[in-house]
Amino acid sequence: MIQQISDAELEIMKIVWGNPSKVTLFPYIMDGLAAKGKPYQKNTLIVLLSRLMNKGFLSAKKIGRRNEYTALVLETEYQTAQTKNFLNKIYEGNAKGLVSTLISGDLLTGEEYEELKKLLEEGKEKQ
Repeated sequence: MIQQISDAELEIMKIVWGNPSKVTLFPYIMDGLAAKGKPYQKNTLIVLLSRLMNKGFLSAKKIGRRNEYTALVLETEYQTAQTKNFLNKIYEGNAKGLVSTLISGDLLTGEEYEELKKLLEEGKEKQ
């Protein structure tokens, strides 16, 4: 089971996941956070990266004086695990309840509604 991570850790992982390179360097993460308006002190970022490694989200390889970070958990894996957790916690595992809330709460644009409808039809055809 994939652990939950804090919002700050998630921001870091989004930068790592969004990096087109397989490895991510510390300055890339610092710059990415600053660009999002969420700059961290160097020591704070080191602590957060260490936590992500302890939770099994990242691995680090020391190359000279720098660390190269590699994601061990895919973004889609984390999204799926968190969605299942949310669905179970809020809707007792009932996906229909979630979709109903999205529709009745006007939380979907017309385009999103059509895309969702198409996805549901494609899923139905696979069964």
